[in-house]
Amino acid sequence: MTSHPRDRAGNLVHVGAHVRLLSLSGNWLEELPHEEKPDVLSMIGEVFEVEEIDDYGRAWISKSWPNEKAGLAESMLLWEAGMINLLCCVS
Repeated sequence: MTSHPRDRAGNLVHVGAHVRLLSLSGNWLEELPHEEKPDVLSMIGEVFEVEEIDDYGRAWISKSWPNEKAGLAESMLLWEAGMINLLCCVS
């Protein structure tokens, strides 16, 4: 059974919930290609809809950007409890 993730304050988060990304951290961030890092960091402070909760109870959000080479670049992130706040009043 999949457990539901919680936000920074301990609120349960579900698919379709709106969350604000508060921070990003981890080795993966340092390993991003130089040209992708500004786009990914631009996600901090923005509001996203939780698209999926995986089998490990991790929530996924995503954002897409125009890309000259590929046409469209997308970044999907999973997050830890301290990285987001649930926006309880947004549906």
